[in-house]
Amino acid sequence: MTELADLPPAPAVSGTTLDGTEIFTISAVENGALCRSTGVEPARDGTAHPIYYYIATQVAMGQTVAGLCAVCEFDVDDGPMMGSSGVRFQAPLRTGGQYRVGGEILSLERKKSRKLGVMDVLTYRLRLSELAGAVVLETDNVWVLPRKELA
Repeated sequence: MTELADLPPAPAVSGTTLDGTEIFTISAVENGALCRSTGVEPARDGTAHPIYYYIATQVAMGQTVAGLCAVCEFDVDDGPMMGSSGVRFQAPLRTGGQYRVGGEILSLERKKSRKLGVMDVLTYRLRLSELAGAVVLETDNVWVLPRKELA
């Protein structure tokens, strides 16, 4: 297997903005359907299912999945994989709530794995904010981008 030092560096994408331009609204109807699909009833107090942290940030960030992969010079057809996702809530998500997404790529690191060979590990941070500006949550996501062409 090729030594990591012999490989080209990962693309320099740290700091790339992922700010979205669209407003994401959590629909009460969609929230109800999502809750029921997981076997729970929607909350009566108007709070949305917490999984919307991921749905809202992914849908409303400034890149599609394919676009984010392209920024990293990675073909989405090569199969990006989710490594992890962590969230820090400042307030509960609300049905009817309107949110904006801001964020950035934190790092793209080239690594070697016995199982996957050469891969890039992408870490990016997204913030979900109310329209007035208050941050509701922050999430750090890690994706693994297998670099089969560098094996």
